[in-house]
Amino acid sequence: MQQDELFEPQEHSLRHCGWELKGFWPWVPLKGTSMEIGDELLGVTDWMPATVPGGVHQDLFRAGLIDNPYVDLNSLSCEWVENRWWVYRAEVPVPESKGKRLELLCKGLDYEALIYWNGELLGEHKGMYVPARYALTPEQTRGRQSGELMIVLKHAPDEMGQIGKTSDTFTQKSRFNYKWDFSTRLVNVGIWDDICFIVKQAYAIGETSLHTDAKDGSGHIKLAVAIEEIVLPVDDLWLTVRITDPRGAEAASCTQQVTDVHCMQKMDIRIEHPQLWYPNGYGEQPLYEVMITLHGESIIYDRQRLRAGIRSLRYARNEESPQDALPYTVIVNGIKIYLKGANITPLDHLYGNVGSERYEWLIHTVKQANMNMLRIWGGGIIEKSMLYELCDQHGIMIWQEFIQSSSGIDNTPSKRPEFLRLLEQTAVQALKTRRSHVSLTVWSGGNELMSEPNVPSTYEDENLAMLKQLVQLHDSQRLFLPTSASGPVQYITAEKGVSHDVHGHWKYQGNPVHYELYSEADHLFHSEFGVDGLSAVKSIRKFISEQHRKPVSMKESLVWRHHGEWWDTYDRDTELFGQMTHLSAFSAASQWMQAEGLRFILQSNRRRAFRNSGSLIWQMNEPWPNVSCTNLVDYYNEAKMAYYWVREAFAPKHAWLDYRKLDYLPDEQLILPVYVMTDVSGETCTVLAQVLDSRGNIIHEQSFSGKTQRNAALQIGFLMLQAPHVEDGLFYVRLRFEQAGEPDRGVYIFSTRSGALYASTWTNTASTLSTKQVQPWQAADFGEGLPEGALRSSFIVRNEGHQAALHVHAEEKSDDYWMTASASHFTLFPGEQRIVVLTCRRRAEELFAERAQEPIGTELQLPLPDVRFYSFTDMKD
Repeated sequence: MQQDELFEPQEHSLRHCGWELKGFWPWVPLKGTSMEIGDELLGVTDWMPATVPGGVHQDLFRAGLIDNPYVDLNSLSCEWVENRWWVYRAEVPVPESKGKRLELLCKGLDYEALIYWNGELLGEHKGMYVPARYALTPEQTRGRQSGELMIVLKHAPDEMGQIGKTSDTFTQKSRFNYKWDFSTRLVNVGIWDDICFIVKQAYAIGETSLHTDAKDGSGHIKLAVAIEEIVLPVDDLWLTVRITDPRGAEAASCTQQVTDVHCMQKMDIRIEHPQLWYPNGYGEQPLYEVMITLHGESIIYDRQRLRAGIRSLRYARNEESPQDALPYTVIVNGIKIYLKGANITPLDHLYGNVGSERYEWLIHTVKQANMNMLRIWGGGIIEKSMLYELCDQHGIMIWQEFIQSSSGIDNTPSKRPEFLRLLEQTAVQALKTRRSHVSLTVWSGGNELMSEPNVPSTYEDENLAMLKQLVQLHDSQRLFLPTSASGPVQYITAEKGVSHDVHGHWKYQGNPVHYELYSEADHLFHSEFGVDGLSAVKSIRKFISEQHRKPVSMKESLVWRHHGEWWDTYDRDTELFGQMTHLSAFSAASQWMQAEGLRFILQSNRRRAFRNSGSLIWQMNEPWPNVSCTNLVDYYNEAKMAYYWVREAFAPKHAWLDYRKLDYLPDEQLILPVYVMTDVSGETCTVLAQVLDSRGNIIHEQSFSGKTQRNAALQIGFLMLQAPHVEDGLFYVRLRFEQAGEPDRGVYIFSTRSGALYASTWTNTASTLSTKQVQPWQAADFGEGLPEGALRSSFIVRNEGHQAALHVHAEEKSDDYWMTASASHFTLFPGEQRIVVLTCRRRAEELFAERAQEPIGTELQLPLPDVRFYSFTDMKD
């Protein structure tokens, strides 16, 4: 091919075109003037600056027309916004080169829109996920350097919130906006993804499909490419694919003539000795670049770049599972992958305002938590492409649900004809645009769809049968599950032999019930469950006014109820810790029990690998600031105690203790199994178990040795002792690998007292932390997969006191940075020290922020992070 002319399609983003926004009563923008008196109808707001992509609420806040809806009860005063019509307009430049066709592409209109070009209606559009696409004729652009683009967004549809009837849903609008247990009713309206002009030539690359496989030492990249024919056909049309390896060297190439533009062009390209893609924790994530070029003998019409991870993907039934069970075990490159992950909600109630920094930090925290899968929940959104790209890069497998969810009164998938048409459109769009991502692993029909109470819907349901057929047609490589949970019962139960994929519970079940239930359950997979806990006090201060910042039950505070009604832990925590007068104490105690409850569930599930194939925690994040919720990381990206205990429970090499309660009478006999597991390879492990009192005295010590096998839990021995007589009623079991360089594998804290088991922890105030920074703040190595602009530093933290320092953790005090730690919420006994590496990233601008921030790229101009370390008892006042 001689390259004489290059006519690549040009995508011209219109996001920086000086957009304006104005609000109207319904239908008024189409009328314009009063029928009776002929005067202009002015609208409910004046024109104001608008952000594209973005959302109406943020623009209204910046214009001073609404108060911060995330503070106290303010969102109740913003519910009028969803009931108005909103008009966006901008004078946009027309590309100089219009090629053979000029298209306007609106990638994310939320929800129902009319699109005008210079006053001419181009079309009407309904739906969040299928782009609105219009070809402009030469007459519409001739002689113009610019034109007015106007988009009228109608009021939001009155869709179902969390409580309602799934059978009556009729839209494909994100339902969590309408009130969920982790959110309020704050219905997004706006342009939530980019708008652009696309210049196309005589031919263009249409939809593409990329799948990979690995077998017999070779890799395969399988492509299917559709061709768009803009003008009359020619004989001289070719498709060339060039593949470069992760280092930039050419790995393979292929050229074939296009003889029929109406057929998908298919190629199966062989890669010798490929670098294989693995999920996080099981290997690396090398990505190949795939350049697709559509050309003639001396002209290039179109190019498209894709990234491919080469791996084999298979599914199998769990070990010892019933014959009618679905295949919940994921096998990558011949290795069973124990699924360790979480469910995610949209990153914000107003998802159009989420930028790349927040996505990057989310995946950083997921990867650092030793997770390898995210379930994108069906009550939220089909996420922006950036999230899938980041998951490809970092080995995070994706379970993608279509936009459906339970509703409580009935949970039957909707059969309304309008809904099924929209669902089909959304599903096809998602399948065609997300299937080429190597991270995509599972499709699911939706969240908690049930034919009758506690009975998940099956492939026999008309709605789900349609989705199964669409997945088979467009992405047959992937597993399609009818719903999550997929049954045959919906919720976790102590009954044996009936649980395959289950949900629940979402609360700490109490001592000892929590331990008895989860230790004995026999479910095959646990795709949703959680434990609730308060947010960081640092975060709560941002959205709860000072007069409301005191420990209180949700029953007694409308403000607290508005920010997490379902997740009231007050009674639970006062029963275990006694009365607490300071918010910091309540937050610390609540987070402790969330961490304790989740750790035990994860270790109990992991103990049964691969009879149990994995755990997906509800939930990783939250889109709205809650006082209390089941999330691991709060709205302001402050990682909770549970985040770090989950990370330890998910560690590739882990040792843990099995127990059935938190309290033991003095002299009561303890016989507690000790387990170890290694994900990647088997090895000989030696585990030291120590029983200590609050002053660090060793009461009992045992050592265990055994040879592990990859991906299999090994019961390495039993810790046997009598519960000690201790002055404060607390004793501790610590596990550590005796291999050099291995950190402690968690401390288990037990009580010998009845009543408020942990009340005495508040009186253990003889711990004193000293901190020494041993490495100055430095730019982190971007090659490690850290977000761009991240800083790192190391600290030595030492307990100089005479009692155990519980739950030692760092806090970034300036609030200029997000932060993760190499270790957090750990116990230091007297005289002990630990090196902690902190990673900080300058915060992205928060929605409704009162203060302005420097532009991205000026991180080092900020003051360096201000870090201080605390223990549990520091939180009591």
